[in-house]
Amino acid sequence: MEKRRIAILGSTGSIGRQALDVVRLHRDLFEVELLTANNNAELLAAQAREFDANNVVICNETLYDGLAASLTDTKVFAGMDSVCDLVVSDSIDMVLTSMVGFSGLRPTVAAIKAGKPIALANKETLVAGGSVVMDLARKHEVPILPVDSEPSAIFQCLMGAAGNKVRKIHLTASGGPFRTWTKEQIAAATYEQALKHPRWNMGAKITIDSATMMNKGFEMIEARWLFGTAPQDISIVVHPQSIIHSMVEFEDGAVLAQMGHPDMREPIQFALSFPERLPLDNVKLDFAALGSLTFEKPDFDRFPCLGLAFEAISRGGNIPCAMNAANEAAVAAYLAGKASFYDISRIIEEAMAETSFIAKPSLDDILATNGEAYAKAKEKLW
Repeated sequence: MEKRRIAILGSTGSIGRQALDVVRLHRDLFEVELLTANNNAELLAAQAREFDANNVVICNETLYDGLAASLTDTKVFAGMDSVCDLVVSDSIDMVLTSMVGFSGLRPTVAAIKAGKPIALANKETLVAGGSVVMDLARKHEVPILPVDSEPSAIFQCLMGAAGNKVRKIHLTASGGPFRTWTKEQIAAATYEQALKHPRWNMGAKITIDSATMMNKGFEMIEARWLFGTAPQDISIVVHPQSIIHSMVEFEDGAVLAQMGHPDMREPIQFALSFPERLPLDNVKLDFAALGSLTFEKPDFDRFPCLGLAFEAISRGGNIPCAMNAANEAAVAAYLAGKASFYDISRIIEEAMAETSFIAKPSLDDILATNGEAYAKAKEKLW
């Protein structure tokens, strides 16, 4: 493959750091053109020096002066508008969107309009604005390559489908840290307990989303848009070992599964190098040593966020956007010790009920719905 010049939006987060691990392994194939971060200016500066990035953006504009003073050989910018302006550059071949939450939508849209292939780690982009984003991707003939392990697994299984009709998609879930807890125990869970994920090393927000299982709801909605699959044809199955990352079932009952140790570098690298597979210094599966793989039904009573995600995509329009916005506000409150675990699902349900329905929202409608739902949810919690 030819060398690819990449932009990593959210380079100081978990996905961004692991993406740079991939770049370290294949410096002959990847060149870093743009790095962005929200608040971690110190790490952003270190990354820019190590990878000789041409441009960096610190979204928190109050940190610009210190960052600019520390980087004399890199162009330094500040604010989200700068991110949107820079992703359209002719010097960028691919954009990895790994910013946290709704913040990833605007730069992803800008990159798509500029014809940049998207390696999508920011699932909230499709949760909030799926119809808008996918319409733009089709219009500009831009591929959107999934980075999250489960949508990537589905994508990889579909590569072996030879165009055959899919009967069902099975999204696997680890079950999170509270898989075996009673509802009463979960109700009293602290955010410190929720952050102790049994399988994956992720950022705080996505780890809480995993604990509530909202993350799996997000992935269901993401799969609906990426693969054109009706929500009722997407099932969730709890698989605590996190070895099977997802499965695709065909009309004759045959099932293809994508397997591997829990290591996000594999789907990240595959998205960046697609359609080629490159060597990776990860742990390879030893099937004899695995023992057994187990599966369970998800519990919608103990994890109501999962049911709310199915309700949101069933209602459609701007409702998934309102759900996502309320979730962001509620998770932030939970992490700050201002809310209980089940306050998260309660606030989301209220936001969905209070949002004025727009059947075919525009990008402006999505931006407005996000702002309104977030503000209302925050008022209820803080």
